[in-house]
Amino acid sequence: MSVRLLYLIFLQLVNLLLLLGRSSASKDIELLVLRHEVAVLRRANPKPRMNWADRAVFAALIRALPKMLRVHRLVTPGTILRWHRRLVANKWTYPHRGRPPVDDSVGTLIERMARENPRWGYQRIQGELLKLGHRVGASTIRRVLKRLRIPPAPIRCTDTTWRQFLRTQASTMLACDFFHVDCAVTLKRIYVLFVLEGGNRSVHLLGVTTNPDGWWTTQQVRNLAMDLGDHITQFRCLVRDRAGQFTASFDAVLADVGIRVVRIPPRCPRANCFAERFVRTVRTELTDQILIFSERHLRVVLTEYIQHYNGRRPHRARELRPPRPTHPVADLSHEQIKRRQVLGGLINEYERAA
Repeated sequence: MSVRLLYLIFLQLVNLLLLLGRSSASKDIELLVLRHEVAVLRRANPKPRMNWADRAVFAALIRALPKMLRVHRLVTPGTILRWHRRLVANKWTYPHRGRPPVDDSVGTLIERMARENPRWGYQRIQGELLKLGHRVGASTIRRVLKRLRIPPAPIRCTDTTWRQFLRTQASTMLACDFFHVDCAVTLKRIYVLFVLEGGNRSVHLLGVTTNPDGWWTTQQVRNLAMDLGDHITQFRCLVRDRAGQFTASFDAVLADVGIRVVRIPPRCPRANCFAERFVRTVRTELTDQILIFSERHLRVVLTEYIQHYNGRRPHRARELRPPRPTHPVADLSHEQIKRRQVLGGLINEYERAA
């Protein structure tokens, strides 16, 4: 801006030198033309915008004008006094500091809570932050979300997606099914009955037999109800296929404990997807990799594998965490990694050495 002011002063000096060499009549005619141009410009823009360099030039030159002509100029004495008051105000006005800025980590946490919980309002997020040790006001949360262009809870809340709906329903659902294994020598077929919890994907081995009739299946589900105890009250339904082993007595045992039996459509195994996925996993990782010689052998192998499956095996549906973790908390002070072999080295488990 200082360069612009010097440039304007230089132009005025050059114009003054040029005016000295002109006649009075020529100057009067130019004044009339310039006055008319100014009148036309005032009709188009009554209040033109000027920067501080223009104001300085006007304030310096207007002093040389006669008193009667000062009234008709764009810059009047009142204008100069207003500019002076504005300069004084800007000098003695201190910047408003306001509240301290929100930490970036807290802002990221506010954004995460708002996006992961569309129904949470400002005070609900404020309460969650308070539990985590962050004292943030509701107005601050509103300001952060407004800056991120995240609307309030009533507008942000959308209809429940199918993924969210099915995930919520899976937490109260059980799935059961059979799979078979053929012995290595006798080629005798052995049937395995299992139940899988839809919420955490943990598996319960109900029994192993060569003759899975209705009476045997009913007895296994009675044993499951006893083993679950009070934990069984959190389940509302059990998904099964239409196999003949699932008799009316099987459904009656579950109905007595408040669980409704849901039968999948005929020839539609995908309707029981959780159980079918476990069958594929246990075949790929166990029964297709080892020879089974007897019913007792299969029971021992499956018991050890299910302990690994529930306690150590990571699951993609659970963000690579086991259904029921049994491994100790990792101690980063120990750098040595210990390997534990399962099923004779068919599966390896790793943890930090104590």
